[in-house]
Amino acid sequence: MSARRPIVAGNWKMNGLRAAARVLAADVELASGGMPTVDLVICPPAVHITEVEEQVRAAAATEGRAPRVAIGGQNAWDKPTGAFTGEVSPQMLADVGCRYVILGHSERRTLCSETDAVVNAKVNAALAAGLTPIVCVGETLAERESGRTDDVVAGQVRGSLAGLGAAEIARLVIAYEPVWAIGTGRVATPAQAQAVHALIRGLLGSLAGADTAAGVRIQYGGSVKPDNAAELAAQPDIDGALVGGASLDAPGFLAIARAFAG
Repeated sequence: MSARRPIVAGNWKMNGLRAAARVLAADVELASGGMPTVDLVICPPAVHITEVEEQVRAAAATEGRAPRVAIGGQNAWDKPTGAFTGEVSPQMLADVGCRYVILGHSERRTLCSETDAVVNAKVNAALAAGLTPIVCVGETLAERESGRTDDVVAGQVRGSLAGLGAAEIARLVIAYEPVWAIGTGRVATPAQAQAVHALIRGLLGSLAGADTAAGVRIQYGGSVKPDNAAELAAQPDIDGALVGGASLDAPGFLAIARAFAG
């Protein structure tokens, strides 16, 4: 188990209508007690962010406390305003209560052709807006089978974080998500995941210094479920999870979080 404070984030992706989003948000917030040692984040579709944030606050208020669950966006543009039809700026996300934003998710890289340079611009914009970027990196099955995992992941880390100083890198969360394990039911073994997390931490050390690298939280994402979370959480460089499908079920999501809470 890492000495860093774990962070478990739920990426709802394009799932859930309004009523279901409200119920899920409230259920997660109300069930979040007893885990003071882990940060919880939920990232709903953009159209639901305001209501989800309000529902989280309302659920916490029924117990006379502040919310334990933070809200994040699933993507953001790299400009604060402008003629960018259909896009959402980091400032807009912050304005409706978001504290985090997922950037460079493999689905954005593959389906929307986002390059490391695009991700880098978005990371800079998110930091300028006061958000914490969750920067995603990871290899495809073909890249892993051809022995290119280290080169691919290293290239994505360097490209996505290009030009950032130590103070900026310290504000990031990195998510290693092997593309071949996302939504497939396959999952990297704890040893496979740990090896890449250690690689990433070493790269962060070369970019920002060992002290900064030691403090950056690196999540694993890729078919994380309650039955494999504990083994992943036991690895020294795995500091949490970026959870996809399992985050749509409040008990399952909280079970994953408990595995990292220790």
